[in-house]
Amino acid sequence: MFTLSTIGSALSGFFCVQIAFGAPIPHKPTSTTSSASTHTSTSSSDSPTSTSPSDSTSGSGGISSAPYYVVYSDEASTAAPDPKDIQFWQGKRLAGEWEKLSDSKRQSTLQQYEQAGIKIMVSAFGAEDAPTTQGSDPTTLANTLAEWVIKYGVHGIDVDYEDFDAIGDGSGPGAEWVITFTKALRQKLPQGQYMLTHAPVAPWFTKNDGPYLKVHQEVGGLIDWYNVQFYNQGKTVYNTCENLVTKMNDDNPPLLEIVANGVPIEKLVVGKPAVADDASDGYISPTELGECLTQAKQQNGYNSGAMTWEYHTDGSTLAWIKGVLGSDSSSSSADKEGPTTSERRLAQRKPVNRLSY
Repeated sequence: MFTLSTIGSALSGFFCVQIAFGAPIPHKPTSTTSSASTHTSTSSSDSPTSTSPSDSTSGSGGISSAPYYVVYSDEASTAAPDPKDIQFWQGKRLAGEWEKLSDSKRQSTLQQYEQAGIKIMVSAFGAEDAPTTQGSDPTTLANTLAEWVIKYGVHGIDVDYEDFDAIGDGSGPGAEWVITFTKALRQKLPQGQYMLTHAPVAPWFTKNDGPYLKVHQEVGGLIDWYNVQFYNQGKTVYNTCENLVTKMNDDNPPLLEIVANGVPIEKLVVGKPAVADDASDGYISPTELGECLTQAKQQNGYNSGAMTWEYHTDGSTLAWIKGVLGSDSSSSSADKEGPTTSERRLAQRKPVNRLSY
């Protein structure tokens, strides 16, 4: 990870297509209350939009409409890829490398990406960062990160807050810290001009005491969507369509229970490990995940896509995406039209690129 001395946080990068890609730090916590994890995410969409306080998404500088397909990665890379290959460029040092570019090179690269429909974001925190526990002031830090976003021309920020000790069961100071941090970010990065996403673990949406329910109630209208981590919560949790989508569980709410708890389904992107070794538990095959998403669509109109940790250079990430798309009928018919190969179909989708902070 690249560290900025003025911030004390790590930067990494990612790109995405209507399949999204991200660059996180691997995490395999044994408990959601005692350990932290880091990751960033990317996403893309067909038409640029942004969220508003009423949970809508519109605006020239904001996010594209769902579905989003997000991939996280911690692969190192220092060279900017050709836009046609952008959806497969990942790197845990990319934000630092982006910062090192000359203004002219950065601008020309941005123009190339924008012409290809690509957006760039930076993602903050992760498993190795505990900003609340470490005593960071949320407003000061948000202002510093927002200034970085503006200075270096990226299109938004992803908040991968994983300070488990601080957020606890909702009684700790973490939720209030995140709320203040999010408000401060939006003060500097207005909706319609900049994208803002979060990447919480699923248990943080537990009914009554879920800390991210409090976050959503207070600032959900400022957040474009949540890349929810449905993994690393136990070997019998989130490992079937039933307990991922519908089965009630007080400690580990499935997708539709989170919706019942007050979070709009269009703001929830289901996150899963790409392969079994990418997480302690929670892996299901991409084909099965696609079937689960189809069930979610049939039961409650889910059409938000999917996120995966993590990117692999051996082609398995593309296979994961193809597997999900092949099974997930929640993608529109327009998404399934075009060239006969999945690779060409993916290349045509408009990416969002994020640099992880």
